[in-house]
Amino acid sequence: MEIMKTKLDGVLIIKTSFSEDNRGFFMESYNESIFQKFNIDNKFVQDNHSLSISKGVIRGLHYQLNPKAQTKLIRVIAGSIFDVVVDIRKTSVTFGNWVGTILSKENKHQLLVPKGFAHGFCTLEPNTEVLYKVDEFYSSEHDYGIKWDDPAIGIEWPTSTPLLSDRDKLHPLLKDAVIHFD
Repeated sequence: MEIMKTKLDGVLIIKTSFSEDNRGFFMESYNESIFQKFNIDNKFVQDNHSLSISKGVIRGLHYQLNPKAQTKLIRVIAGSIFDVVVDIRKTSVTFGNWVGTILSKENKHQLLVPKGFAHGFCTLEPNTEVLYKVDEFYSSEHDYGIKWDDPAIGIEWPTSTPLLSDRDKLHPLLKDAVIHFD
């Protein structure tokens, strides 16, 4: 396993080790003792699984506020995504900055998104399936989002005409969002 830091403190790309042969492959997507060696000691309490039927689906940018903020460990089991993380910690020197990476069935990379960051992704292929662990249960009253195409953030999405949920179409700009992360 290899851990790669990003320009956003705490956001990590995890290159998972796997073995392949003529039957397929095997990998450990999560091993608490190995993760703890890299100071990833979250207690994950819920797994989520999404299917996006079309290419160009954007989900996000989502986050939960304290005390129900979530750390997410994301991976793709079918297809591929352009995965995006935005720093929404108001006192951070990287507030409003973003990083993006490709997660796919083929590369088997994972992305760790800590509390204090908004998260979203765009599907790069039809029938893309995303699995992610969270360390806090879903709470609708703490669930918020930021507009996917906020010009102040400037995310370079791989589509200009995404398929969005009704909810994601209505998210505010970062400057108007409800945020109380320091």
